[in-house]
Amino acid sequence: MNLKEVRSKLVGSEEERAVSPVIGVILMVAITVILAAVIAAFVLDMGDSIDQEAQAGAQMEYDTDDAELTVELTSEGNSNYWEVRGDYYDASNSAWVSDNENYTSLSGAGDTLKLSCDSSGGYRLNESAGDSGTVTIVASQDGESWTNVGSKDWEC
Repeated sequence: MNLKEVRSKLVGSEEERAVSPVIGVILMVAITVILAAVIAAFVLDMGDSIDQEAQAGAQMEYDTDDAELTVELTSEGNSNYWEVRGDYYDASNSAWVSDNENYTSLSGAGDTLKLSCDSSGGYRLNESAGDSGTVTIVASQDGESWTNVGSKDWEC
């Protein structure tokens, strides 16, 4: 039995061999790494894990002549929820907003809330002259995580 003939039939001649074994192993490792990275990207959902902070535009003006604070949501930005928080009285709930955390919601851009030092208003700053506080507009994308959009101090 001629072993050289058997070897050439099993392995092939120099002309019949294609890629060397080292290059084949390198290609297999590269394909495995790329495949693992693509699967990990889908499984871990890396693209959606980056959340943006809520953004909105607000304008707040205090008129000292009328003793009135005007709060306006000027731009919705990327937010879905907007609230006015702070030291003011909500006559519809008969409570101070800062005490009961029953904040006033805004419906969207252009929505305005007027807070007056006059005790007859639906939303009023305070019944006693000389009192002061802060009113803040906050925005949220999901209703859970809130971002401060604007804040204004007031004094009756």
